[in-house]
Amino acid sequence: MDGRHRVAVAPAAGTERQPRSGAGTAAGGTVRPVTPSLRRVAGAPPAVIAHRGASADHPENTMAAFEAAWAAGASWLETDVQPTVDGVPVLLHDDSVERTTGSTGTVRALTSAQLAELDAGSWFLRDAVAAAADPNRDPSPGSDRPPTAGAVHRIPTLAQLLAALTPGRRLLLEIKGAHTRAQVAAVLDVLGRSGADDRVLVQSFELDALGHVRALQPHRPVGVLVEDVALDPVQLCRDLGAVAWNPWFGLLDERPGLVAELHGYGVAVAPWTVDDPAAWQRLDDLGVDGLITNRPGALVRRLAGHGH
Repeated sequence: MDGRHRVAVAPAAGTERQPRSGAGTAAGGTVRPVTPSLRRVAGAPPAVIAHRGASADHPENTMAAFEAAWAAGASWLETDVQPTVDGVPVLLHDDSVERTTGSTGTVRALTSAQLAELDAGSWFLRDAVAAAADPNRDPSPGSDRPPTAGAVHRIPTLAQLLAALTPGRRLLLEIKGAHTRAQVAAVLDVLGRSGADDRVLVQSFELDALGHVRALQPHRPVGVLVEDVALDPVQLCRDLGAVAWNPWFGLLDERPGLVAELHGYGVAVAPWTVDDPAAWQRLDDLGVDGLITNRPGALVRRLAGHGH
């Protein structure tokens, strides 16, 4: 998760800042309850959101990482979706397949069949072996990143993940990079046919992509990803019909009052990507609704050990 593809779009004129409670403002002024809701219930811990799955311990954005996150107690997954050249939404963070498969080419220049043949896990094994041999390696839990023995990991399609998204499992789905309206429509079509649509919250750095979502499905709540506060957070969420404002976690160290301000307008806050226990505690104390982390198991254990 990063802000490389963020598009700056000016807020719509003529809208007013008025408090709202746990709902998204859709086109035409109607309001729809958030499903699924990221808002934190009083007395409950923040949601544990597994960034690309349990990616500290398994190859990111693979079914092994997703299943491990659920097994560790994560209530949400976070993953990235982008289209292949033949229009199939697949789950990969980078533009290129090089880092996580050792192959060459961009996701958008390859077919879904070509991507399905790539090895998305061996890089992780090589990194794990190198990390274990490093005398200066981080000794904290999760740093050894043990691979799943004998498994061959593939790049999943969005449909494959949704088929495993049983009731109780929730998904924070990032539309990664610039998308045309047709490409966004393809993602929404897969969601609609999955039977799990009500367990998915779509988010993006790409304001144009979120605009396409709103044009196609005006009543669908969305989340907005940010790495700065160049645009007023409350106004931005109102303009987009966003029910979640998910920032780089350092922004909340700089402006901790944003959490309470956004909560006053019914907007959830789930910062990314937070792996340090001290930061978990600071953000928990601020009242954030979720924590996006590469270490969901460690976060679940810490929250349980602190009375949540």
